[in-house]
Amino acid sequence: MEVKLWNDKREREMYENFAELFAIIKATEKLEKAYVRDVISPAEYELECQKLIAHFKTLSSTLKDIVPSIERFHDTYKMDCPAAMNRLVTSGVPATVEHRAAAAMTNNTSAAIVAECVQNFITAMDSLKLNMVAVDQVHPLLSDLSASLNKLSILPPDFEGKTKMRDWIARLSKMGAADELTEQQARQLHFDLESSYNSFMAALPTAGT
Repeated sequence: MEVKLWNDKREREMYENFAELFAIIKATEKLEKAYVRDVISPAEYELECQKLIAHFKTLSSTLKDIVPSIERFHDTYKMDCPAAMNRLVTSGVPATVEHRAAAAMTNNTSAAIVAECVQNFITAMDSLKLNMVAVDQVHPLLSDLSASLNKLSILPPDFEGKTKMRDWIARLSKMGAADELTEQQARQLHFDLESSYNSFMAALPTAGT
C-alpha cells in the first residue's frame, strides 16, 4: 500500500523545506568538525560556512511561521548538532571571522561590531537575491550597513564599502519609496556589495598581527 507523505502541493513544499533545513544543519555540523580537526583549510571553511549561514538565514526566515524555533526543530528530529546550532543560531558568522574579530578588538574595535557588519552585508546581498528591490526595502539595509562600517575605527574614511554605500544611499534618496531598482541596478548593487564585503574581510587584522 502506497503511503503519501503529503496531501497537497503546499504540504509537499513544506516537507521539502524541512528536509533542506535539516540538511543545512547537518552539513554545518560536519563542516565545523572538519575545521576543528584541521581537515579543511581556513579559507575553504570560511567560504563554505558563509554559504551555509546565508542559506540558513534565508530559509529560516521563509519558515519562521512554521518553524518559530530552530532549537525545537533540532530537538524534535534528534539531530545532535551542537556545533551547527552554535554557528548558525548563536554566532551567525564563521569561526574564522570570530578569530579575526578578536584580533581586531584593539583600536577600539569589538567583535560584536565586526559580526554586525558581516550580518548586514549578508542580509543586503540575500535580499537582492530574493528580488527585494524596492527603495523602501533596500534603503534601510544599506543605511544599517553604512552605520556599522562607520563604527569600525580600523577602516579608513575612503574605504571602498563606505564610499560605495554612501553613493547608493544618496542615489536611493532621490527616488520614491515605491520605486524599484532596475535589473541592471540590482546587479550592480549586488556586485558592489560583494566587492566591498571581500575588501572588508581583507581589511580585518589576522591573528597575531
